[in-house]
Amino acid sequence: MTYNTILAELSQGVFTLTLNRPDKLNALNDAVAAEVQAALKSAERDETARCIVLTGAGKGFCAGQDLDALRNRPDELSFRQHLLKTYHPIAAKLRSIEKPVLCAINGAAAGAGLGLALACDIRYAAAGAKLRFAFSGIGLAPDTGASFFLPRLMGLSRALEFAYTNDPVTAEEALTLGLVNKVVPAEELQAAVRALAVRLAQAPTKALGLTKRAMNAALNFNIDQALDYEAHLQEVAGHTEDHREGVAAFLDKRPPKFKGK
Repeated sequence: MTYNTILAELSQGVFTLTLNRPDKLNALNDAVAAEVQAALKSAERDETARCIVLTGAGKGFCAGQDLDALRNRPDELSFRQHLLKTYHPIAAKLRSIEKPVLCAINGAAAGAGLGLALACDIRYAAAGAKLRFAFSGIGLAPDTGASFFLPRLMGLSRALEFAYTNDPVTAEEALTLGLVNKVVPAEELQAAVRALAVRLAQAPTKALGLTKRAMNAALNFNIDQALDYEAHLQEVAGHTEDHREGVAAFLDKRPPKFKGK
């Protein structure tokens, strides 16, 4: 499929989706949202795409909503319907797609762009990148999952301070707050994320998908519910080709060759 606002590439089992509006710091609009949704659906269906990487072109990851698109908005614009059509399906898909989803935060991540980054499974940030809540800076409440992820990652009080003040945090501060997993020099970011993505693409990705499903569900479970759901998912995992291969490889003392099935 040909895209106008994003780049999509599949190599070594890694599907890389790059927001490609560098002159706008990859700000989001309806066209970007539609293409990202289409690309993620394609990656989800493609069995050869076993890991997904989300990043941005140029100096920024994603500046959030393109405000130029809202400058002449009609008074009757429904913000709710706008979100339900554009960014919220993307955040939901990033969480529900049963493949590892990595984010390479190569520069500024703000507003809805921050929400998309937080919806990914693992985040690496370039040294010098900054994260900003942004919504309160233009008189808006959080969207794109920011209210869900921030308190869970950094704690309620710190999340509220981050939101209320709208002060940016550096990549290094984000690491201490639990917002990112690792900070690397900017020139090494893509290589570092790529190395992890290729490694995960060679892993038992069916089991990784079930692990993601379990942890998503456990956020709203009590211990008994979590244990019961683990038993259910282990029943599924135990009958996969990858489980049989993993056991055989262990007993044969050789590296496993997982197929994601």
